[in-house]
Amino acid sequence: MQPLNHQQTAAYYTLGCKLNFAETSTIARQLSDEGFARVDFENGADVYVINTCSVTEQADKKCRNIVRRALGHNPEAFIAVVGCYAQLKPSTIAEIDGVDVVLGANEKFNIAEYIDPSRKHLETLIRNSHIKETKEFIPSWSAGDRTRSFLKIQDGCDYFCSFCTIPLARGRSRSGSVTQVIQNAREISAQGIKEIVLTGVNIGDFKNDQGERFIDVVKALDQEVSIHRLRISSIEPDLLSEEIINTVAASDRFMPHFHIPLQSGSDTLLKAMRRRYDTELYRSRIEYIRSVLPEACIGVDVIVGYPGETEDEFLKTVEFLKSLDVSYLHVFTYSERPNTTAIRSSEKVDMGIRQQRNKILRMLSLKKQRAFYEKYQGRTMRVLLEDNAIDGRMHGFTENYIKVSLPYDPKQGNQIIDVRLDKLNSDGVYECVSLEQEKILT
Repeated sequence: MQPLNHQQTAAYYTLGCKLNFAETSTIARQLSDEGFARVDFENGADVYVINTCSVTEQADKKCRNIVRRALGHNPEAFIAVVGCYAQLKPSTIAEIDGVDVVLGANEKFNIAEYIDPSRKHLETLIRNSHIKETKEFIPSWSAGDRTRSFLKIQDGCDYFCSFCTIPLARGRSRSGSVTQVIQNAREISAQGIKEIVLTGVNIGDFKNDQGERFIDVVKALDQEVSIHRLRISSIEPDLLSEEIINTVAASDRFMPHFHIPLQSGSDTLLKAMRRRYDTELYRSRIEYIRSVLPEACIGVDVIVGYPGETEDEFLKTVEFLKSLDVSYLHVFTYSERPNTTAIRSSEKVDMGIRQQRNKILRMLSLKKQRAFYEKYQGRTMRVLLEDNAIDGRMHGFTENYIKVSLPYDPKQGNQIIDVRLDKLNSDGVYECVSLEQEKILT
C-alpha cells in the first residue's frame, strides 16, 4: 500500500451470506487500522471493496452492477473485488471496466498490501492462489449493527455437493479454537451488541487438531460469555445432534431457532445431490426439536429445478414439506454453476418450470410462516429491537424469530422489551406497541 498524503476513505459492499458480512467487517477494520476512514457507499470513497458471492448466477451478475455504481459515485475510485466470485472467475472480473485489483480467498485478508490508488487505469492486478493453498482460518465478525453481530467460527466445506461451488471458492473445512471463539464473542459483547449469530460455511463441521467440535463451542459460549442472545445459523441435519438440540433447549442464551437445509424432499434427488442424509433422518431432526422445544422457529432451505426433478419428484418435496412442522422456507431456483457435477447432467429442467415451482414453494412458505406466527397472537414475548426507523417504525425479533413492528422510540433501540403480539399485517409482521408504550397510551 502506498503512503497516504491525506486520510483516505473506503466504502464496502457485500453480496451474499452472513459469512461475507462478517468478513467484510474484518477487512474494514484492517483498513481502518491502516488509516482509511469508513464512509457510506454513496459518499464517493477513494477505495471501494466489493465482497462477492457466487452461489447463484444472479449473484455473479450483481458484481458488474456494483462496480458501475461505485464508479458513478467516484470515477477515480480504486476498486478492489474480493470473495467467492473473485476466487472462481478472476479473469472475468478483471475484464470489468474500472476494476483495479482482484483478490482470491487466500489474499483478501491481506488487502492493504494491494491497495495502490496510483495504479488506477493500469492493468488490473490479479492475486488468486489455487484454492488448495487456502488452509488458514481467519476469524471474523461483523460490526456496524449495534443490535447483532455475525461471528464466523468456521470456513470452507468438505461436502462437495453436486450443485455447489463453495469448496472451490473457499477451500476445505477449517476452524479456529473454542478459546478464539470465546475471545471474539467477548469483544462483540463489550461493544454493547446484544445478539451473536454463529456463522460459517458448514458450522456443524467445526473441528480442530485439539479435538474440539461444534458442541464444545455451543457449551462454552453458553457458559462463558455474558451476552443476551445467541443464535445458530444454518446447520446440516446430519450434524445437528440431539446433544446440540438439548443444549439449546436448556440454555437461557441460545434462542429457540434452527435453520436446517433440506434441498429436496425426494431421496432420489438427495442422493444425486450428494447430500449426507435422507428424508427419514431429516424428519427425525424436526420431530426431536419439536419434542424438546415446541415453540422453536425452524427454517428450511430447498432447491427447485435440480436436474432430474420430474413433476413426481417435485411433488414429493411439496408433500414432504407440508407434512413437516416447520416455520418458513428459503427457496432457491437451481442455476448451473461451472465446475460442478450437476452441470453435466442431461436431465435439465426448463427454466419456466423452475420458476413456477419456486413460486409454488414460496406460497407454501408464506402459509407456513403465517400459521406459525398466528399461534402466538395475543402472547407477550421478549423482543430485541433494532436501532433504525423505517417509515416511523422500528422492527425487532422475538426469541423464536417472529418479526414485529413498533412505533419508533429511540430509547428502545438495541433494547430487549416485552411486547404483546396484537395485529398481524398483510406483510406477515406483527404491528404492536410495547407494554411500556401501552401503559402510556392508557
